[in-house]
Amino acid sequence: MSLQKTALVTGASGFIGSHLVDKLIELKFKVRVLARKESNLRWLNKNDNVEIVSVDYSDLDGLKNIVKDVNFIFHIGGVIKAKSKETYFKGNVETTKNLLQAVKQSNPKLERFVLLSSQACAGPSELDKPKTEEMNFNPVTTYGKSKMFAELEVRKYKGLIPFTIIRPSAVYGPRDPEILIFFKSIYSGIQPLIGFSDKYVSLIYIEDLIEGIILSIQSEKSIDQTYFISSERGYSWREIGDITASIVNKKTIRIRIPHFLVYVVAAISQFASYFREDATILNLEKAREMVQKSWICSVEKAKSQLGYTQKVSLEEGIRLTLDWYKKQNWL
Repeated sequence: MSLQKTALVTGASGFIGSHLVDKLIELKFKVRVLARKESNLRWLNKNDNVEIVSVDYSDLDGLKNIVKDVNFIFHIGGVIKAKSKETYFKGNVETTKNLLQAVKQSNPKLERFVLLSSQACAGPSELDKPKTEEMNFNPVTTYGKSKMFAELEVRKYKGLIPFTIIRPSAVYGPRDPEILIFFKSIYSGIQPLIGFSDKYVSLIYIEDLIEGIILSIQSEKSIDQTYFISSERGYSWREIGDITASIVNKKTIRIRIPHFLVYVVAAISQFASYFREDATILNLEKAREMVQKSWICSVEKAKSQLGYTQKVSLEEGIRLTLDWYKKQNWL
């Protein structure tokens, strides 16, 4: 009988991290969760196989103690919205750097360090030329730049720590609060579209992303590699809206929002956030992302090397997400 493997997961209180913990428990892993004391652990599956620990990422000795006996590290945690460049880089780059230093000093037998990066570091694509892992970085936001530098920190350890970098596209599913605004608009009979030409996006349901992450640690081919994990084709926001409207049986009016108005609303949102404790997801940099023509990436490398396939269709994923939102009274 094989020994039970232990996985350390950062960001386990969040949307993606909590789903990963669920999957690891299902696969009989012992899970160690690194969480801040103030973290809301409402989605976290708490059972005998889950250990919750807390340490500051600047505490190298504390990190060394936490990582010294784990088999896998899934670095899911990070900062997706902030008021300053420093906050993005502290939350996405410094944490990654410190975790790697702790592993190097205290866990030479680590089987895999998995970094959850983002398509944001690769930047927008051409509609007929999806982003691949071999293309140069081209982030258009500070968030994207911070994920780029996090990837570069990981790559410094090639040959020292076996790693895999996962770049998801836009992710949706149960527990995700970000796409909820779009679904609420459809419910109200309005289908918002940015600009006067269609925008395209790669979009992945949470279960498919988690499957891709798990596949990445099951293959020796994935050591020191980077993978986009996403849908197998891109979707227009018009298509996403039409499918959602069909599922909820709503007639919608398409309203196209000019780019300049997106920037105006984002500027107001960003200004207002300076008077609140929390940062806003809608700021001027987010507006720059939103007006891009295409955010499409290729999953051919993941398909050929990991055996990854998109199992959940867009229609099924939206239906499952909406059903969950209704049960939670989010809709």
